[in-house]
Amino acid sequence: MSQEPLPAEIDVLIVGAGISGIAAAVHLQNDCPDIDYAIVDTEDHFGGTWWTHKFPGIRSDSDLHTFGYQFKPWTGTPIATAEAILEYMGEVIDEHDLDRRIRYRSKVVAADWSERDQRWQVSIERLDTGETAQVSTRFLYMCQGYYRHRQGFLPEWPGMDDFAGELVHCEEWTDDIDYADKRVIVIGSGATAATVVPAMAGTAAHVTMLQRSPTYFRTGRNEIELAEELRTLGVDEATVHDITRRKMTYESSQFTARCFEEPAEVKQELIGIIRELVGDQVDVDTHFTPSYDPWTQRIAFVPDADLFNAIKAGDVSVVTGHIERFEANGIRLTDGRLIEADLIAAATGFNMSVMGDVDFAIDGEPLDWHDTVTYRGTMFTGVPNLAWVFGYFRSSWTLRSELVANFVCRLLNHMDQHGYGRVEAELRPHQRDLEPMDWIDERDFNPAYLKRAAHLLPQRLDDLEWQHSQDYWREKDEFPKIALDDGVFAYRAAVQEAASPA
Repeated sequence: MSQEPLPAEIDVLIVGAGISGIAAAVHLQNDCPDIDYAIVDTEDHFGGTWWTHKFPGIRSDSDLHTFGYQFKPWTGTPIATAEAILEYMGEVIDEHDLDRRIRYRSKVVAADWSERDQRWQVSIERLDTGETAQVSTRFLYMCQGYYRHRQGFLPEWPGMDDFAGELVHCEEWTDDIDYADKRVIVIGSGATAATVVPAMAGTAAHVTMLQRSPTYFRTGRNEIELAEELRTLGVDEATVHDITRRKMTYESSQFTARCFEEPAEVKQELIGIIRELVGDQVDVDTHFTPSYDPWTQRIAFVPDADLFNAIKAGDVSVVTGHIERFEANGIRLTDGRLIEADLIAAATGFNMSVMGDVDFAIDGEPLDWHDTVTYRGTMFTGVPNLAWVFGYFRSSWTLRSELVANFVCRLLNHMDQHGYGRVEAELRPHQRDLEPMDWIDERDFNPAYLKRAAHLLPQRLDDLEWQHSQDYWREKDEFPKIALDDGVFAYRAAVQEAASPA
């Protein structure tokens, strides 16, 4: 880890040393060897989510053959622990000598584009010293993710201060929280709850998963049979990784298509599997039958059915209902039931962070991201020399990170080859009168955290180019074919540096 100050000027500044930032760095290093770059991260360690989240049992919700990088084979179990993912990322950093590029405890607080200089003037707070450094960069590469780390979304319920036990949001979990032999309520039923609940089961006296409404789950063995068979045949790991990655992305695209083409059939299949797992012990119609269609919200994967095995063993109960208030010894529901607890863990979702909550400006004028329109969820009208990585929800985040990385590298090389200093995504004339819409179509995907932040996010058009897509299977072919001399990219020649006095 480098403790050296950042240079006053740098070609590319990558914000975030998580899964996307490390991908960006490797692709820049390989594809743009003449471009100088650095990575800044608020934390004191790489890893993003996998470093900041400490709740019990933290693991991936996507298989690592697709959540891992295309350029580095994944050899472990497909659903992996945070520890295993950090180890994998650490190997990537070592193999590509990235550590010297990363400045930890460095928080970007403001960024102002100078049209005259064709550069971003970035203010970075050094959290270890309290000092603020000014860095001038030609291109900002925002890889910091989409939600606020260490600050989860916690609704306000009456009586929260009356609870005599411990209340903690899972995103704010610390290692000193003890749940052994305690009655635990986990509020929520998404991917975090599906991880925390079985991890606590057996150690806690009892765990109750309290949900307002049911969630879809998929389950299966934490193993990919094809990968294991190829290894048995002596196929090298790079080939195993590539073939398995192709298989998983193809199957994911097929399943997603089925969710929209025949939602009723998929719904019954998913619920039928849960019914087989829990038998008559659980009212599946009440607790595991969502009111919405599959994949309009994220579907949590439960490896080896551990959540349902814990329910069947009696270590976990599922309660569906609405909270009326907190009381000294637990939570009272609107139907009058009291669920007693010593510890309440809220798995109630994210607070969105649009562009890392950085104060952005263009020539000193504050930038409102909701006034912009996104080009493929990556670039934005009126915002020069910037790319944002916003990954997939229905496929692994990393798949889109690497598509964007390849695109950014091509774009930067194109600019250098033609002497351009500035690029911006610009609506074509026939699109300028189209009515912008929210970042994502509620009918397509509508989790609460996105809906809460709709007024903060950039907007989209009713045009595939001008929106963030969930379709990797389509984008994997489209991104490499993006024509960089298309009229959508507005370039300007690089400004010439003033000659030195004789």
